[in-house]
Amino acid sequence: MKNATLRQLRVFEAAARHPSVTRAAEELHLTPPAVSIQIRQLEGHAGAELFERSARRLRLTHAGEAALQRAREILGLVREAEDAIAGLGSVERGVLDVGAINAGDYFFPWLVAAFRDDHPSIGVRLTVANRDDLLGHLADHRIDLAVMSHPPSQPEFEALPFAPHPHVIVAAPGHPMARRRSVPLEAVAREPLITREPGSATHLAMDQAFSEARIAPRVDMEIASNETIKQAVAAGFGLGFLSAHAVQQELALGRLAIVKVRGFPVMRLWYVVQLRGRRLPRVAEAFRGFLVSDGARLIRRHEAQPG
Repeated sequence: MKNATLRQLRVFEAAARHPSVTRAAEELHLTPPAVSIQIRQLEGHAGAELFERSARRLRLTHAGEAALQRAREILGLVREAEDAIAGLGSVERGVLDVGAINAGDYFFPWLVAAFRDDHPSIGVRLTVANRDDLLGHLADHRIDLAVMSHPPSQPEFEALPFAPHPHVIVAAPGHPMARRRSVPLEAVAREPLITREPGSATHLAMDQAFSEARIAPRVDMEIASNETIKQAVAAGFGLGFLSAHAVQQELALGRLAIVKVRGFPVMRLWYVVQLRGRRLPRVAEAFRGFLVSDGARLIRRHEAQPG
């Protein structure tokens, strides 16, 4: 693959990540035929097929899996070099490349906006994804920092706490438990419970809460969307276990109610996570310090604002 170009590697990585020629083309602002041509050219340089192709999707071959690992390493090194040239030495010239879990998107853009008020010349690339995907993005050097509420246990990552993260049980306003002054967790466990998908930070928080109480919940639905969970709870399908940050608007509008469960809210922490030992661009380093010093205060202020 000595004659492969960076463009071909970027196209190949995008196609492998989705995995779809059409979706890779949309991300890269190319046409699907152009993506297919770049992949074919890379396969020619490699002397092997990198994908098994079907009518609907792509599947990596063994050669493709090996090539993808090396391609991501190369692209990560190139991106680090670009950062070193364009903005590593200057906060004001840098690009803040950061991700947050889904529950964080209810306040995280406000934190980024507050940071950008102090550094108006920076660029911002913001990714919202589940926890496992964000860790993958960090490992592949596709983002510099990630904000999540369950710190990774893998030694290749390091995490700094910066704000409390409460989790609550919510119900439709007309649910009988919404009117009770105190509800034991055992009673909640007998109700159909709606929560995020396994592997998400919210699901991990729920597992910990019920495990610590030695109670098995009756999980009725696992949904990879906070918005869909809130709609399902409001429609009367069951109770919801969610980040308190995610339900502020619905509580204010009277569409949901917090169930006053004994021992709740479950308090966890927000963490800013990076790849251990990686030299961060100056803008990412500055933003990490900003979260640790001001993040908790700004979250409280944002949630205290009406509307």
